[in-house]
Amino acid sequence: MAANALTDPRAEAALASYGDRAVALEPGGVEWIPDAARHGRPRQMFWTWTSPNLEFATVAVGILGPLYWGLSLTQAVLAIVAGTALGSLSHGVLSTWGPRAGLSQMVLSRSAFGFLGNILPAGLNSVVAGVGWFAVNSISGALALAALVPAVPRGVWLVVVVAVQLGVALAGHNLVHAFERLVFPVLAVIFAVAVVIVFSKSHPSAPGTGGLPTSGGFLLAMGASFGYAAGWNPYASDYTRYLPASTPRRRVGLYAALGIFVSCVVLESAGAAMVSAVGAKAGVDPGVFTGLLPTWLGKLTLLGIAVGAVAANALNVYSGSLSFMALGVRLPTGSGRAVVAAVFGLLGLAVAFAGLGNAGASFEAFLLVIAYWIGPWLGVVFADRFLRRGARTPDLLGDRTYTCWAGPVAMVFGMVVSIVLFSNQTNFVGLVATHVPALGDIAFEVGFVLAAAAYAVGLRLLPPRSATGLVPLTAV
Repeated sequence: MAANALTDPRAEAALASYGDRAVALEPGGVEWIPDAARHGRPRQMFWTWTSPNLEFATVAVGILGPLYWGLSLTQAVLAIVAGTALGSLSHGVLSTWGPRAGLSQMVLSRSAFGFLGNILPAGLNSVVAGVGWFAVNSISGALALAALVPAVPRGVWLVVVVAVQLGVALAGHNLVHAFERLVFPVLAVIFAVAVVIVFSKSHPSAPGTGGLPTSGGFLLAMGASFGYAAGWNPYASDYTRYLPASTPRRRVGLYAALGIFVSCVVLESAGAAMVSAVGAKAGVDPGVFTGLLPTWLGKLTLLGIAVGAVAANALNVYSGSLSFMALGVRLPTGSGRAVVAAVFGLLGLAVAFAGLGNAGASFEAFLLVIAYWIGPWLGVVFADRFLRRGARTPDLLGDRTYTCWAGPVAMVFGMVVSIVLFSNQTNFVGLVATHVPALGDIAFEVGFVLAAAAYAVGLRLLPPRSATGLVPLTAV
């Protein structure tokens, strides 16, 4: 790769020295990862993407279908499988881009959005990941510890959870991977036993408690499951960019997709099973879930939920900081990323404090908002990759003069049309969803298709440019 904003010689030397050391501060930010710094194997993607989903936020997604949208356990599980499969598939594909490019996901996004236009998805992801998801998962971890040791106030547990999360994320890439691998077997065993017991007490044919038409509830549950799985998509290559460029791409994609699919389907299904087991007593509360378990296992599960929240937020803060740096902000090579991660962690802590008393009520809306922007973003980046198929990662990704306005225009178009017409949330119902409630919420599917089509057309009207003039598609 030719010298540009992504190839700082000082960063390359520091990254080569960083190697595979877990207990070391990762240097650099979103610079290209040189060959000397590459390490790791595809199979590590499985536990990297399984561990962060072994927490109560994942269980909560499955609770929504039966509790709020009227689905039976069987219907909820089918919706969970369908939505998670879509989000896992796209995640696997995006993960394969990392080894060859050696760049984070939001830097690769510049191909479709240009340097300035990429502020739209990168800015959204930095806030959603570094603050939004961080707050949601921190709350679930704090609630679990408060249920385990109720004598300690929730606020104190929240501070403890956030402190541990930041400790992992600040160190960087290698420690994040090492932490996910360390906690994987422990969390897997705890939740496997808990899930079996919860399902043994469930009633598959019991109706849900919501009042939506079955089809509408199914699409809402499917959309929430997709939103949860796809919420990891903008992070995908952040954790594969250090793999050697020669790493088999299919294995990378398979392990990454399976990690998300298996963990989300199992725990979300357990959430749905919990509702069928406890009925009217159900709620988005770790205590209700663990109340179905023997006391000793319930306490272990609460501890596992807290550890899972740390596993999830280590990724959220790390990727949120990379997305912020992908905006083009110039920071010191050695500590810039860590400083950004710390700032986002503190902002997330403030948001989490505000949401401690209302965690369940806002969860549905938050998940669907995730799908609203990620669906159109995915449509644009996949259309861009298809139209530029066969081309290698460009030096233009580090060119501040490179523009591709078709990307942000298409993404905004997909978001606006899909939300205005098909959104189906508590606080806003789109025009079509209002008159045809059986549609549920299909904003993410519509947003994906519209944005992809708009981008393909927009490239002809707003072709990519740089300081040297028009940029042919084959050169990007």
